[in-house]
Amino acid sequence: MASLLNFTAMSVSQQPPEFYLRGNTTPTFTTKRRANSVSFAVNSPEKPEIELEFIGPKAGSDGSYPVDIAKAISGEKLLRNIMLDNKIELYATYGKVMNCGGGGNCGTCIVEIIDGKDLLNERTNTELRHLKKKPESWRLACQTIVGNKENSGKVVVQRIPQWKK
Repeated sequence: MASLLNFTAMSVSQQPPEFYLRGNTTPTFTTKRRANSVSFAVNSPEKPEIELEFIGPKAGSDGSYPVDIAKAISGEKLLRNIMLDNKIELYATYGKVMNCGGGGNCGTCIVEIIDGKDLLNERTNTELRHLKKKPESWRLACQTIVGNKENSGKVVVQRIPQWKK
């Protein structure tokens, strides 16, 4: 993917300086300057992306679970931030009021990784403390980095219903 870098350089013109008198006695020299714009095309490699599929915690009236889709550049965001940026519901009623804002202190952002666990970071010490008696597939969204800047693929996430926590 090529991107353009633009910058403006000031250069002194090749014309001789102008000389003029202010009032009757003080000579003043000025140098004319003109702006030069230069553009360079830079080839930058595409950053790997992770596709995320979010399955809702409750089945709809037809028995199917709602699914939201999002994409993220590998290794750049936490799962919590991806969900909030894409307006994907993360918190149940209690969590909306009592969440810690992503500090890893409350445990209200628990999700289950259905597929793509290998595309996420290892459990953090905070997660090990909060989730020690929970299945390995359960993660805190505020502690889970999506990708490692090199991998790409698909992660399937299900928000855990409040009553299962």
